[in-house]
Amino acid sequence: LPALSNLVYVAGHFVEWPAFFVAVRRNTMSLPNDPIMLLSVVNLKLRDFYKDLDVLCDDMDANKADLCAKLKAVGYEYDPQRNQFV
Repeated sequence: LPALSNLVYVAGHFVEWPAFFVAVRRNTMSLPNDPIMLLSVVNLKLRDFYKDLDVLCDDMDANKADLCAKLKAVGYEYDPQRNQFV
């Protein structure tokens, strides 16, 4: 049983805090398969959370080549100057 000082209350449950912070440190949300939804989510994340596509792909465990290919298939390419798919 963990010591009470190591517990934190999250979403109605007590969890051991070192394990909780390790689990939420990386972004575990999966990217959508639909290319238009993918475009929307990726551009939002690039705008609000990531300095470039490499950091986003690393943090989300996404394959950069696959992501770029999916978006290129619907007419969008990554512009590093704008940090967006346009």
